[in-house]
Amino acid sequence: MVNINEAVNIFSENSLITSNEVEFKALKSGTTNGVIYLLTVENTPTYVIKIDHPSIINSTKEFLLAYQDVQLLPNVHYIDDQQEFLVYSYISGETHFNRGLKLKWMTRLIKELFNQYQKVEQNIPWGRVNGQKRKSWSEFNQISFESAKANIGDLLSSEDHNRVASLVSALNEYHFREEKYYLHGDTGVHNFVYSDNELRGVIDPSPLIGPRIYDFTYAFCSSPDHLDFSTLMAVFSLWDGNTYFSKERLLGEVLFQLYTRIGVCIKVHPQDLNEYMEAWREWREYLPSI
Repeated sequence: MVNINEAVNIFSENSLITSNEVEFKALKSGTTNGVIYLLTVENTPTYVIKIDHPSIINSTKEFLLAYQDVQLLPNVHYIDDQQEFLVYSYISGETHFNRGLKLKWMTRLIKELFNQYQKVEQNIPWGRVNGQKRKSWSEFNQISFESAKANIGDLLSSEDHNRVASLVSALNEYHFREEKYYLHGDTGVHNFVYSDNELRGVIDPSPLIGPRIYDFTYAFCSSPDHLDFSTLMAVFSLWDGNTYFSKERLLGEVLFQLYTRIGVCIKVHPQDLNEYMEAWREWREYLPSI
């Protein structure tokens, strides 16, 4: 795998960078053995260099180019011939924090990204572009359920686990007829860039072939604030295609996403767990009875 010094040299030789005042620093680890760097030109943060396995670089490139007209996504500036690294524009701000109201940032997300999603051919498999393919979206959900259940354990009652299992089965009836879309696949606040309580950008796609509702509910449940019915209905009214969704299905999709989010939270964001559990106690009334 190319190292950062080699990547910077290759990019500099093949771009319009004429300044010698170029510096870089690691931002965070990527997938597998990958890493992401911020490239500063003349003391101005300008580019992001993503170094990773060629399959990861290729899928990131393909997604960003497919949605290059979406202003929330960074612009691609350079693609390595060997597909060992990718350079895209830096979006100023921070992830997670100073988000402002969920209603506000979800509104922009829906209008400028989710409503722009493209359908894909039905012969393209469900699942992660760089992961194991699934025969159906129901199979994808079943695996997500089993993983979340193992993580959650006795934090929730056996009744809750069983009711969620019934919910997954009920949602399968909808997913049997589901159309496939080309999704970002990781639409959480950890990949949303905020500045001055405004959503400024969306980074780090993990491309996924799935139903559009997945990225919507993932975003809605990705932070524990404003996980309430009124906020959900307000933002869902902006979602292109909402007329095809029953209230029952929408609530079911949100409940299942919230359940899986609790499983992730236990492992990755334990500081948010109490708020998610409080939200669960309010939402569980919508679970199907068994």
